[in-house]
Amino acid sequence: MSFNSILWCHPKLILLTVLLLFGSSLCTSASEGELVGTTVSGGNFFTVSSFSYPETTIKPFDLRYIRVDIPPSFSAVSIALNSDVDLDLSRVDRIPKSSLPIICFRDGSPPLPDALNTTLKDSVVSGINDLDVEQCFPMQKNITMRLTNEQISAGAWYIGLFNGIGATRTQSKMINRGSSYSFIANISVEACTNSMMKGVFCNSTVYPLSCTSSNVFKYYDLDATEVKKPMMENALTCKNNFETSCVQEGVPQFYSLDITNMAEELTITAANVKFNSTSSNSTSSADDFKLMCYARHGAIPSETSHDYSSDLSKSPLVIRAPQIGRLYISILPVNLAKTLDGTQDGNAKVCYSMETQVVQCPLGKAGPNCTMDSYTLQTVLSRIPMPFESYYLPVGEVEMAESANFPLEPLSNNTMNQGETDNIWTYFILDIPRGAAGRNIHVRLSSDVKINYEFYARFGGLPSLESWDYYYANKTRKSDESAFFMLYSSKDDNVDFYIIYAREGTWGFGLRHLNASGNSLKAQTAMSISLEGCPKHCSSHGDCRYSFDASGLTSYSFCSCDRNHGGFDCSVEIVSHKGHIVQSIFLIASNAAAMLPAYWALRQKAYAEWILFTSSGISSAIYHACDVGTWCPLTYNVLQFMDFWLSFMAVVSTFVYLASINETHKRAIHTAVAIFTALMAATKATRSSNIVLVFVLGAIGLLIGWLIEVSSKYRSLSFSFRFSPSFPQSLLTIKDWLYKLVMSLWRRFHWGFALAGFIALAMAATSWVLETSSTYWIWHSFWHVTIYTSSFFFLCSKASNVDAEEDQLPTTENYALTRQDSFSRSES
Repeated sequence: MSFNSILWCHPKLILLTVLLLFGSSLCTSASEGELVGTTVSGGNFFTVSSFSYPETTIKPFDLRYIRVDIPPSFSAVSIALNSDVDLDLSRVDRIPKSSLPIICFRDGSPPLPDALNTTLKDSVVSGINDLDVEQCFPMQKNITMRLTNEQISAGAWYIGLFNGIGATRTQSKMINRGSSYSFIANISVEACTNSMMKGVFCNSTVYPLSCTSSNVFKYYDLDATEVKKPMMENALTCKNNFETSCVQEGVPQFYSLDITNMAEELTITAANVKFNSTSSNSTSSADDFKLMCYARHGAIPSETSHDYSSDLSKSPLVIRAPQIGRLYISILPVNLAKTLDGTQDGNAKVCYSMETQVVQCPLGKAGPNCTMDSYTLQTVLSRIPMPFESYYLPVGEVEMAESANFPLEPLSNNTMNQGETDNIWTYFILDIPRGAAGRNIHVRLSSDVKINYEFYARFGGLPSLESWDYYYANKTRKSDESAFFMLYSSKDDNVDFYIIYAREGTWGFGLRHLNASGNSLKAQTAMSISLEGCPKHCSSHGDCRYSFDASGLTSYSFCSCDRNHGGFDCSVEIVSHKGHIVQSIFLIASNAAAMLPAYWALRQKAYAEWILFTSSGISSAIYHACDVGTWCPLTYNVLQFMDFWLSFMAVVSTFVYLASINETHKRAIHTAVAIFTALMAATKATRSSNIVLVFVLGAIGLLIGWLIEVSSKYRSLSFSFRFSPSFPQSLLTIKDWLYKLVMSLWRRFHWGFALAGFIALAMAATSWVLETSSTYWIWHSFWHVTIYTSSFFFLCSKASNVDAEEDQLPTTENYALTRQDSFSRSES
């Protein structure tokens, strides 16, 4: 018996089968929901992705990037960011930008606010608009916002958090003091449960257009002397699944169209426009009626926010070279019908059939009427072992190429021979791989005569004179207004520029040929296009470094400049050559102050202290000579360790010197201190807390020295000291003991030198507090002089006759024998 006959004969089995299939479909749907996201309250949304970034601290002049991937089907992006920043927006102008915490947003690639000329007054929530360009705002304590698909487009979005901007952000600094701030962030991407629904509340239906492909032949007059030649083009005709759509006054109808390849032209038309009204007293006028069409790339269009618009009742909407990606279209009837008393007829509708046509040129052709040449560039990995480092060559010339340069004349002769001289283009198409948005496109043009090309670049589409992202025509006509376009050479025979942090995806480059002269026809022009890290190798004034955003999906490059330069590419001179010499002399020569304590220690035959102060001054001078780029006999880390370690030891030895103990105990204290200070110098030597810790160690060393001194020289006094049973006598005894202690301290030190030492030490502490990145050289030089001078005064403050006087005191044994002899004589 067959399976069909079994089902026919057993209705219960049919019911059981249906239940099983329905249950399995529910299980399948549930498992898919767990993989994709979770449904939120209301049932209209579900979470596509959600990321929680733990508490992160941003130090002065540091930054963090966060990448957010937004799929085309998204409905909203929710951002909740909490920080410990407490700024008064009304007083932001008083804060230098070099210390101002800010947050930036950019579509497609990481933001770079250093070159922005903005006021930075608005708050993030109230000031954010026009998200097609980079926007920056002062950082706030709490930032909560929800960006819908009517505000932003799909793709990769980047959030940048900076703690200070400007040219000095990338400058290498001897100290990096300032306030840090921390933040935590939660970012989630939502989509409508129904893929055809869009809008803030997922209450707007978006109808996807289905396309059919066909080949069409068009005839273009390429030359006045030639017969018209046919050109075969590929045409995609896209329509709604419903033949006719009927909408009311002011109610938009939304459509979506996916453009996957470079296209020549997109045309949107409305046919079979008919009016439909149930009211008997309504009137309509063809002159007043408008069937407005709004189109926007990547986001829902509106009357106030759109890329293209046209009245389809008068003419179709034609978009030249549309961008790759999803295009949203809105059809909105205006002035549809009015009643006899002048009010709007709410029952009036207009019916229409909407159709789009995407014309794609044949392979190797592009531009208006598909008459220009187009070349696809192939990626060639660079020999440099860095991620995404590569250059581009036309397909078919990779094996023959010996370098990244390729000639332009052989690629443009076919176009130039077609007889046109006023609007001739050669196009190049290349792809920036995913994750390489933190790299830079480097373009170079060189020729043996004057270059006769203008360069235009556009992301996601072919450029033209009306539509481009970046361009270079000549020295005066270029993309000066963009902070992401850096021109390094604009000579007649050489052009060199970078597109900073290029968006990942498809780029279209167009070379516009200028009117050819006799010399230019014989010219040999070469072009190179490469994907590189830091522009111009940090202008030879810094090191190129690489890092990743918080998600780990995008690698970006940045420059770490030297002491005298800054800016994104280290091209900004912050310290002049003369200023650099002055600063170097101050920082190096100020260590000569170490000769003061070294001389006194040598005079007092304190050879350990003499070696320490001499070595400390020499190592500090050599370290700062290396730090300013003058001379480095050893590696920077070794010199830094020696400078801090010997400086710590010199400070502590000053304290230990003030205690009158023998060399055996001094060596023990110095050994213990050497271990602790070496650990301090090897681990985070530049932290400010080390200064306090060193003085605490010195004070402890002095206290231990005094305790050793008391225990070794005055042991007998502890036994001879007795309290009298009489209270007045006890007070006199305590008073006498305190008087002797004060007199002992008074005789131990020369208090004039001690006071001078404390004054110099206070001046050193003040200079340490006043040090900043820009004034470091002067205040740190003053620190050298004052800290060594204070050590000199403290060494001089120790009375030289203390040891001699104390050596004349009776020892414990002699004192006991003398006391015993006095007792025996009294008894006799």
